[in-house]
Amino acid sequence: MVPGPRDAAGTDEEAMRLALAEAEAAAAGGDVPVGAVALVEGRVVGRGRNEREVRRDPTAHAELIALQQAAAALGGWRLDAVTLVVTLEPCPMCAGALVAARAGRLVFGAADPKAGACGSLYNLCADPRLNHEVPVTAGVLAEECGALLTDFFAGRRGRRPVAAPQATDDGGSEATR
Repeated sequence: MVPGPRDAAGTDEEAMRLALAEAEAAAAGGDVPVGAVALVEGRVVGRGRNEREVRRDPTAHAELIALQQAAAALGGWRLDAVTLVVTLEPCPMCAGALVAARAGRLVFGAADPKAGACGSLYNLCADPRLNHEVPVTAGVLAEECGALLTDFFAGRRGRRPVAAPQATDDGGSEATR
């Protein structure tokens, strides 16, 4: 089978566009629009989108779903050849999963100053006390990734979109899943 455009990505930007498509599908299903793709040498081996509402599962984050699919496709849990591309900076749970999986690389779009664990609030991927460090590339198509989140939350609250995610009354961030 010849890979189609949804099965391969040659650049970080192309991969992020695939992740954005997953994020849009999450929003269409009523979940916070975060999407992820797992790649090996540019070939998609896993896809994920937030599915917490759909599955009624607090761990159904895009990153975890993509990592699970990648492990199944590759036949093992050590994902050192995998680049995970995700629209929002991973939370502590997802960053921990990247470290535990020995992921080869992380690429993310929008930073999450309220819950990001890959440089914003914490930096689990670069903590030398852990058994693995994951190289991180941040800010790929960050404006598009952030706008998708901002528009989603503005729509839920019946407001017009604003330029960036805003803090909520409970001290959380709109970008927090």
